[in-house]
Amino acid sequence: MKFIRWFLGRVILLLNFIFSPKGIKRSEESQQEIDTKAQSMALYQFEACPFCVKVRRSMKRQSVKIELRDAKNNQQHREELEAGGGKIKVPCLRIEKAGQVEWMYESSDIVTYLEKEFA
Repeated sequence: MKFIRWFLGRVILLLNFIFSPKGIKRSEESQQEIDTKAQSMALYQFEACPFCVKVRRSMKRQSVKIELRDAKNNQQHREELEAGGGKIKVPCLRIEKAGQVEWMYESSDIVTYLEKEFA
C-alpha cells in the first residue's frame, strides 16, 4: 500500500509539472502589492497530496507566492499546524490579519479565497 501511494504521488507530481498552469501577468507595482499581501500567509501541505496540488496550481494561476510549509517531513511545521489549527490535515492556509490568525482547511475553500483576494 505504501508503494502504491508513493507511486501515485509521483504520477500526480509529474502530471502537475507537465500541465503546469500559466500565471497572471501584472504590472510590477500590482505584483509587489500582491506579494506583500501574501507574506501574511502560509500553506501547510504535503508535496504529493492531490488537494495540495490543486491549491498550489491555483496559487500559480493567480501568480501568488505564499510560503509553503511541509507538514509531512518537517516536524516543526507539523507541530505548528496541530497547535494552531487543531488538527494535522492538509492543505491548510494560515492567514494572519491585524494580529488575528485564521486557519482554513478545505482545498475548495482555499481556492475560492485566493481567487477572491488576488483576482
